Amino acid sequence: MNCLKRKQLEAVRQCLHGRRLLLSELPFDREWIDYCLKNHYISSEPALLQSPSGWRCRRCGATASHLFSSHFCHICQRDCTYCRHCLKIGKVASCHSLFTWIKNEFFYPAKENACVWSGQLSVLQQQAAAVLKHAVETEFCTALVWAVCGAGKTELLYPALDECFRSGKRVALAAPRTDVIKELEPRLKEAFPSIETSVLYGGRRKQAIQAQLVLATTHQLMRYYQTFDVLVVDEVDAFPYSYDASLQYAVHQAKKPNATTILLSATPSSSLLRKKDLLIAKIPKRYHNHPLPVPRTEWIGNWRSALKRKQIPSIITKWLTKYDQCPKMIFLPSIETLQTFSELLAERKIDHAAVYAEAANRHADIAAFRKKKHNLLLTTTILERGVTVENVQVAVLGSEDRIFTVACLTQISGRVGRKAHFPSGDIVFWHYGRTKAMLQAIQHIKQMNKEAFA
Repeated sequence: MNCLKRKQLEAVRQCLHGRRLLLSELPFDREWIDYCLKNHYISSEPALLQSPSGWRCRRCGATASHLFSSHFCHICQRDCTYCRHCLKIGKVASCHSLFTWIKNEFFYPAKENACVWSGQLSVLQQQAAAVLKHAVETEFCTALVWAVCGAGKTELLYPALDECFRSGKRVALAAPRTDVIKELEPRLKEAFPSIETSVLYGGRRKQAIQAQLVLATTHQLMRYYQTFDVLVVDEVDAFPYSYDASLQYAVHQAKKPNATTILLSATPSSSLLRKKDLLIAKIPKRYHNHPLPVPRTEWIGNWRSALKRKQIPSIITKWLTKYDQCPKMIFLPSIETLQTFSELLAERKIDHAAVYAEAANRHADIAAFRKKKHNLLLTTTILERGVTVENVQVAVLGSEDRIFTVACLTQISGRVGRKAHFPSGDIVFWHYGRTKAMLQAIQHIKQMNKEAFA
């Protein structure tokens, strides 16, 4: 084999090892792809499978009939079925194939002492870290870290990750939301500076494809295939991961058959806790050894009617005045409500930023809030997790709304008191009638404090 062909093969390996991609996603001509197929460097398989029960998408795992549509295809010149569920990351049709590298394995060098973090884990963190270190040394293992918000879940991963890199393993850390990945990126790069790291989320510029450590939203895992020795899923209870079977399918497809899976959650579901052979490490206390701030409830009356009359309830204005010098977050149940409230604040010349999932300046506004350029941030539940701001005071307007579940309210409450020098703060549920979810969230937080300080 000549030198040029070896270079071309290495380019294919770099592109397709541990990944499963469409022909349209490959930067190679068809003739070269056919050569690789003929010589068994890569394999291909139909992107969609048809059975008597219907279609199944190999990339996202979708099977429901309403997730598939058909139209005349200009490629195959006939009616063609495509998957609507994963359309946002590229069209997968019945005339398409998925390609992957099958020749030689990609190996990573063993690295001693890859972790340079100099912090100290608490006793509870050390116990959980020991469970995770055992898990990454064990094949076919699933471990859950059930830890309160602010317990230092990221840091307690470090000993296990250090062991992975000492053994030459490949690791992915996935989370349902971009904001969580952006929060994790600087911390992990600082803790493991010698490990090549790739960070993947929608709109992110090109990254190292074969990086040993991959930080990604769970959607991005749909392009990976049987490549990770250890896969960590942060905020496993969060939307959309907990509600979207295709994201759980993506996690399953991305890891090797004998991989270790580590799940992180402050509010795990009862079905997860009942899972057979699950290793559980529970941390009911924050790393700084202070109790979790317990939410208080405050009746605010018919706040929706007040906003329609262009009035801001006096409870809110008094709260804003009381915490004038502190960073503040107000969570609202919908984009429409957020925009209405934002307009009322703007009319009164009250400086603030407002963010939601599709907001054009969301990331810039969050960064400005962190840098104290604004001290009031309005948000939907998009920021219920993944954002840490010291000394923040938090309120939930309309906490009786159905969108504010027990898990959601628990996570929102967890924004408060996360830093050791500001271990407490105000968390208030403004409501027009207390709900079961509100009471259960408060009870859950009280129970964690009881366990932590028993």
